[in-house]
Amino acid sequence: MIKKISGRIVTHERDFHGTVEWDPTTGWIQSVTEGLELDVVENETKNEVWFDPNKTVIFPGFGDIHVHAREDESGKHMYKEDFLSASAAAINGGVVHIADMPNNPVPPVDEKTYSKKRILADKSPIHITLYAGIGPNTKPLKESVPYKVFMGPSIGELFFHNNQTLEDTIQNYKGENISFHCEDPEILERHQDETLHEDRRPAEAETMATDFALYLIEKYDLRGKLCHYSTGDGLNKIKAAKKKGLKITCEVTPTHLFFDKSMLTAENRHWFQMNPPLRDKKDREKMLEGIKEGWIDYLATDHAPHSIEEKQKGTSGISQLDTYSLFVTWLILKEGVDLKTIARICAKNPGDFVNEYLPKKYGKGFGKIEPGYAANFTVLNLKQSKTFQKKEIKSKSAWSPFENFTFPGSLEAVYFMGKSVKS
Repeated sequence: MIKKISGRIVTHERDFHGTVEWDPTTGWIQSVTEGLELDVVENETKNEVWFDPNKTVIFPGFGDIHVHAREDESGKHMYKEDFLSASAAAINGGVVHIADMPNNPVPPVDEKTYSKKRILADKSPIHITLYAGIGPNTKPLKESVPYKVFMGPSIGELFFHNNQTLEDTIQNYKGENISFHCEDPEILERHQDETLHEDRRPAEAETMATDFALYLIEKYDLRGKLCHYSTGDGLNKIKAAKKKGLKITCEVTPTHLFFDKSMLTAENRHWFQMNPPLRDKKDREKMLEGIKEGWIDYLATDHAPHSIEEKQKGTSGISQLDTYSLFVTWLILKEGVDLKTIARICAKNPGDFVNEYLPKKYGKGFGKIEPGYAANFTVLNLKQSKTFQKKEIKSKSAWSPFENFTFPGSLEAVYFMGKSVKS
């Protein structure tokens, strides 16, 4: 029996009242029609669900393309997170697919290590796209995959000590899809003895690395993505590169949109230690402006779970997946971000990023509400506020920077491949 939902639907192109029908055997959308089927309101069944268009918005399923799920064949970091707990946190946050980063104890840098990690990821209830890692002397995999390169030291051993070594390796990856963690290793080394974390990893480390990443993207015809962007000056470089026609996109995290250095205290700074660190208020405001003006392409958490004990000792990384959709309601209702912009940075663009790597069972893929695409939906309630509590966290990290924070909206429902996974 065909299933359907009706309500207010928002995609990156349209905002309308409509009805979506899908085939439950494939999980693929069959039709999208304008207008509400009012009989559904009166005779709602498990096959026909109506969402009040005066309160809720049906988006294409959200995707987070920057997550550290921690699991690999070694199992050494599974106490922080694993593919099942990361998937649970994602669903809790209204996210139906994630892309996992490669800085594991056994990084996926070749066919053997990538394949073993793929088998582990495939047990998840949602889809997980895997990045392959780029490190000194690595080579592209035979299969088509996205890649991640750490330009300087972060968490893990997969990084480069200088730009020449990086270029010597990158030249083997012409035309590939590569995401860059932009922090210049030589600047980090010069500042390694500073007292505060944000001074050990200054803004110039990001902006200098951005220059080199843009150089590599242009010279080697890469499809480049700059991860977890945080500096206003660097964003200006990205704008110029886009205007020039470079194949470049960029992410921003909820952390760098909501928090800045002025909020740090002796009591909370260990919780907010991450790479890149929090920046000045003006940088945070530039990131928000970049979203509203269309320069930023993805809302991506950089979900980097660590235990509470590790955070208290000063380990870098912050847990964000559980509150993804709640944070989106803050962007909409407090910052005035347009609904179609949300659909673009949270659904359409993340879908575009992963679709070429998806198995055929997902049809045309993720990120759109159109025939042939997966019936994935994230439904937000923009009239019902929500106070997020510690007991609701699904991540193994067991903490969130948003504990006890009241968001202006809430998560109403989540569908993956046509099945309700959260309501």
